[in-house]
Amino acid sequence: MEFLKLLSETPGVPGREERVREVIAREIEGLFDETRVDAMGNLVCVKRATRAPGKGPAPKVMLAAHMDQIGFYVKHVDDKGFVRVHNVGGFDPRNLLANRVLVQGKKDMLGVMNPAGKPVHLATEEDRRKQYQIPDFFVDLGLPAKKVKELVSVGDPVTLVREFSAIGDYACGQAMDNRAAVWVLVRAMQRLKRSLYDIYAVFTVQEEVGLRGAGPATFGCEPDIAIALDTCLACDTPGIPEDQAVTLAGKGVGIKVMDGASISDRSLVDSFVNVAKKEKITYQLELMPVGGTDAGAMQRSRGGYKTITISVPTRYIHTVTEMVHRDDLHAARNLVAAWLAQ
Repeated sequence: MEFLKLLSETPGVPGREERVREVIAREIEGLFDETRVDAMGNLVCVKRATRAPGKGPAPKVMLAAHMDQIGFYVKHVDDKGFVRVHNVGGFDPRNLLANRVLVQGKKDMLGVMNPAGKPVHLATEEDRRKQYQIPDFFVDLGLPAKKVKELVSVGDPVTLVREFSAIGDYACGQAMDNRAAVWVLVRAMQRLKRSLYDIYAVFTVQEEVGLRGAGPATFGCEPDIAIALDTCLACDTPGIPEDQAVTLAGKGVGIKVMDGASISDRSLVDSFVNVAKKEKITYQLELMPVGGTDAGAMQRSRGGYKTITISVPTRYIHTVTEMVHRDDLHAARNLVAAWLAQ
């Protein structure tokens, strides 16, 4: 899990994924026939098919795993040195109180995030009932205002900070959405010995702000089949009705039927199910009424492509304590590798 730990703890908000891209590039060195970074910042890696000469062009399969995590950009530094931020990606404000953050200015600086308001000891009953929104929050860097203004500029990225840890059978940390799927794609490609496909493994940017990197990447690859790799909601914790459960943690890789941004090609759903059964890989069919993955952009690029999402069930998505079951990680890796090898 050392690679997953490194991925989880490396900051990369939408539009500033370069540190994550560098971590991936080091890990995959020598694995692909071609690698390039496109104008959007997507890392495009190509592994050519292993097939006899004269067979004609191999079909192209594109797999996309987004590198970015939800985070913030600095929007203002006040005269006391407190930093206001604008979110990039969907946060639940309830999860933001009393968090440590990393402000990536002229140097990396730890800070703490809290909402503006009175300490609890001074708060009135009305104060205590207040529902905080993201604009209420500020970052305290513990430095004089002059120093903060020297080191921090509008547009600097800010991420929440939490160390990766093993908790029972789970890996827990920040940015499992979507570093868990990045791990799956890298490990599946390292596991793959041969394939009849030209494989385009693409580590995409800006998924959390509207699937912005995957569309141009798909347009450039022109695949016959497009596969998004992402996390999905694990709904096996208290308070979630059984009939609303999208997937269950520890019960296998998710094979997506549909979500709010795409409907998977039925022949691809059947194909992945058949491979999972043949290889005795635990899986679950996934239907999520809202949200979406890079598949939504891939499916609608150029003239349209046959598309599916393969998912890693994840508890507490869009918090700093996202949890993935190790068995589900391995099932996702094994399914992707087995499908590509067929």
